[in-house]
Amino acid sequence: MSVWRPHPTIRVKALGLAWSAGRLLAAEVRDDAGRLKGVRPLGGAVEFGERWRDALVREFAEELGLAVDVMGPPLVLESLFVHEGAPGHEIVFAADIRLPPGTIQGRAVVPFAEDDGTLCTARWFDPADLDRPDGPALFPDGLGARLAARR
Repeated sequence: MSVWRPHPTIRVKALGLAWSAGRLLAAEVRDDAGRLKGVRPLGGAVEFGERWRDALVREFAEELGLAVDVMGPPLVLESLFVHEGAPGHEIVFAADIRLPPGTIQGRAVVPFAEDDGTLCTARWFDPADLDRPDGPALFPDGLGARLAARR
């Protein structure tokens, strides 16, 4: 298992909110012992000189081999967090995306690889099951409340 730590600088991230039958596609986030800590929509870092929309499209092409369409304006969040004792700071653009029809919407498990080769797993989650004491957290913090306010 790969050990991930937040970058020691502010990072800008673009996350895709992919929906199927009211469920959100999100990657599992595990602690160093392999326990499920939470889930996070797929996406990644915005590179210097890259617009967040372009980064979002690029990340889905790289990780899943899919050409996605960004649908509307993003939710913008500032995320200050701690993972395994290491602090992180991100500015997050999270936007609804449209997946190509008939690609991954029917799959229960969606495996993919990060650009460093780390194997990851995404699944479809009912947002109502996230951020509860008996369920996984939805990262970044505050995203669940922002999604609930849109409904």
